[in-house]
Parts: sequence; C-alpha cells; structure tokens
Amino acid sequence: MGSMIIGFSSAYTSPALETMQNSTVISVSKEQASWIGSLMPLAALAGGVIGGPLVDYMGRRMTILLIAPPFFIGWILIASARIVHMVLAGRALCGLCVGIGSLAFPVYLGETIQPEVRGTLGLFPTAIGNIGILICYLAGKYLDWSQLAYLGAALNIPFFVLMLIIPETPRWYISRGRTENARKALQWLRGKNAKIDTEMHEIALSDAETQSDDSNLRELFTMKYMKAILISLGLMTFQQLSGINAVIFYTVSIFHSSGSSVDENLSTIIVGVVNFVSTFIATALIDRTGRKVLLYISSVIMTITLIVLGTFFYVRNQLHQDVSSLGWLPLMCIMIYLLGFSLAFGPIPWLMMGEILPAKIRGSAASICTAFNWLCTFAVTKSFQNIVDAIEASGTFWLFGCICFAGLFFVVICVPETRGKSLEQIENKMTGRRSVRTRRMSSIANIKPLPNGC
Repeated sequence: MGSMIIGFSSAYTSPALETMQNSTVISVSKEQASWIGSLMPLAALAGGVIGGPLVDYMGRRMTILLIAPPFFIGWILIASARIVHMVLAGRALCGLCVGIGSLAFPVYLGETIQPEVRGTLGLFPTAIGNIGILICYLAGKYLDWSQLAYLGAALNIPFFVLMLIIPETPRWYISRGRTENARKALQWLRGKNAKIDTEMHEIALSDAETQSDDSNLRELFTMKYMKAILISLGLMTFQQLSGINAVIFYTVSIFHSSGSSVDENLSTIIVGVVNFVSTFIATALIDRTGRKVLLYISSVIMTITLIVLGTFFYVRNQLHQDVSSLGWLPLMCIMIYLLGFSLAFGPIPWLMMGEILPAKIRGSAASICTAFNWLCTFAVTKSFQNIVDAIEASGTFWLFGCICFAGLFFVVICVPETRGKSLEQIENKMTGRRSVRTRRMSSIANIKPLPNGC
C-alpha cells in the first residue's frame, strides 16, 4: 500500500495539472505548474537523507508506519487548496514521505525475504506502485485535481492499518540485542512450523562481524564499502537519467505535443496498464534469468524506443513532414519504453540496493543512494521542459536514448549477479570478506517462485 501511494504520488501531476490550470478555484501559472511537478522529488531528496538515520535508530517497520499520517495531511492540503502555496506545501510533505518510504521499503524487504525468492517478492512493491500509477491515470479521467487528491489521502488509511500487523525485521532486532524479539519476528515471517535456528544463527554471526568495530561516517567511504555504494549510485543514475519520470509526470503533455491520433487521457491509461503488466513479467523472470540479463534487455529496449520517438519528433517538427498516418507511433514507443523500463531498470536498482549494501552501513548508505536518486529525479523533472525548449523534443529523447545505451555498458562491467544468494554471501563478495558458512536452503524456500506455466 505504501508503494501504491508512492506510484499514485508520482503520477498525480500528469492528469491533475491539466484540470488545475483550467480551474476556477485556484490559479496556477506555467512556472508554478512545473514546481508542482518537480517539488515532490526535491522533497523526497530530503526524505532520503533523513530516512537512513530513522531506519537505523527507530527501526524499519516503525519508520514506514510513521510516514502514513504526514502523507494523509499532505494530500488533504492539496485537496482543500485555494491558493497554489497550499498545493506546494502538500506536495513537499508528500515528497518527504515518498523519500523516506522509497528508502525504507527495500531495506525492510531485503532483510526479511529468503534469497531464493527475494527477486520475485522484492519486485511486488514495484508492481503495486505501478497499480498506483494506473489508478491515478484511470481516476484522473473522471476526477479533477482536488477529488484526485482526496483519493490519494484515502489510500493511507489501509496502509497504516496493515503496517500495524507486520513485525520488525529480525536483523534490526539482533542489532539492538533483542534476540527473543528477533526469533518471534523471523518465526512470523517464515511460518509457525518453519525451522529457523540455522537462519537465526547466521544472522547473529553476521551481526557479530559487523559490530566488531565501530561504524562511523568516515568508514562509509572506505574502499571496503565504496564498491557497493558506487554500484548502487550508478544504477540509480541510469534509472533516472533514462527520462522515466519526465515521461510519467508529463505523459499527457507529450501526447498532446506529438499530435497523436489517440486521446491523451486514454493514452495515459494504456501506458499505466502496460507499466503494471510489465512488472509482473519481470517478477516471473527475475529469479530464473537473474538481474543482469534483465538489465541488458531493459537497456536495449529503452535505447531503441527513445531513438525512434526522437526521430518521430524530428521528422514532424524539424522537417515539417506529414506524420498523421503515424499518429499511433508515440503511444507505441512509450508503451514499449515503459515495458523495457519496468522489466529491470525500474525495480532492480531498488531491489539491489537492499541486497548489495553491507549490513553495517545499510541505513546510512541507502540514505545516500535514495537521496541521490531523488536528486536526479528532480533535475530531470524540473529541467525536462527547459531541455525540450533548448534542443527540441527530438534531441531530448535522443539524449535519454544515449544515456540508456551507456547504462548497458555500466551493467556489463560493474553490476554483480545476486540471484539466489543470501545477504551474507553477497556482502562477503562485495567486501572481500571470507564466508562464514554456506546457507542451507529451507524446504519452503526451495519452492519455485512461480509455476512454470505462468
């Protein structure tokens, strides 16, 4: 539910800005509209910074639980706004919660899911986030900006209630010396009949090694940990500089400027459906093919579709050719582009952030990576229209295409494969530490992620 609200928040401006700028209740200029779109990722940057200390000191679960009330207040501010500053304040508050949540969710999941199915289950939040985007697009066809914000507020109620049910992560309890709480949490997560002694012992050994010496900010940037941090930062960079949030935030505007023969609002709904379905394709494949193969495919698909989309705009706007017979092409390109993005570069950087960052620095390093991700999101979202004005839509999409192509080489050279490995095995490889033991797979974890027929 938290991921659904984040998806809803990301997509809100696409349908809402159209009705907001034509509203008699509130007056919004073109510049103010760009700030409404870009303020959320800017505030999420701050949320990413404070989220690291929060998940370390308050716990993963409590941090996630406490973002629901301010999320609700932010949406109410937007819904009841009569001046644009109330909308901006609401977007800033929601953005702060988005930043904290986007850091806390992968850390929680990375510490609680068995390695054999971590890829499959770890992608479900992204899939549910895409449901949030789809709900926003569908509702935006029938609701104005204020009614849409009330819907965003309503989503926080089941989110808060459901977070009361689940336990804290066993690894956080162990790090605080609360062994009995950790045992109860792990038993709840694995099932009441599961044998957890081996896993408890491994978590305790891993915690003992990470607590063997004092952690400080200077150690965060030592060579021992820098490799994992740089890989995570690199994945976040190519995720955002692929232009994804510019496409999500301004979907309606892109279709309008392309002269597409398909209705803009209908196009956004189709895009939302594709975004949603493609994540489930990734869910079915990730624990079979691995992270790297999906990242390869994702890079190639995004590169080709962005180059084709840029060429369409070039022929239409620079060469002034009649492309009315190709009015379906922008929709097709964006659909395939989102398919490629949701297949790997959308969910995998967040999934791998929870996997490859060592336990000792996981909170603070995840804070840096999340803040950097939202910094890139803000830069792309705020500058998108300026880039289009400077180098035209064709040049903008070609630029994003070149960045996606560069991302392919980054994955080939730098990104490790983490499929089927425990967090301890991954950490040993990333830090060069000798493995304490090989984790024995439980009978439950041996079950295949999804039926072969899927």
